[in-house]
Amino acid sequence: MLADKGYPSKKNRAWLRERGVKATIPERDDQIAHRRKRPGRPIDFGDEQRERYKGRNVVERCFNFVKQWRGLASRYDKTARSYAAGLCLSAALQWI
Repeated sequence: MLADKGYPSKKNRAWLRERGVKATIPERDDQIAHRRKRPGRPIDFGDEQRERYKGRNVVERCFNFVKQWRGLASRYDKTARSYAAGLCLSAALQWI
């Protein structure tokens, strides 16, 4: 699982670890500074994790493209069917 710096809490990491999910979540700067003051298990964000994290950018750009459509971003469609059609149209235009 790839996540940004908004989700590195102990609770989130423990939940993922219990389920055997390998997580790539960078720590916030304040957490890194706090961890240096106290002993504990260090979180390794090595070269392999950095390579995995680069792929997250593709997903973020895709969501950004979809959110540019005002109707999709604010969910103006009344039915799930028309909303799904808008998503498909957006994905087709992005793919082209």
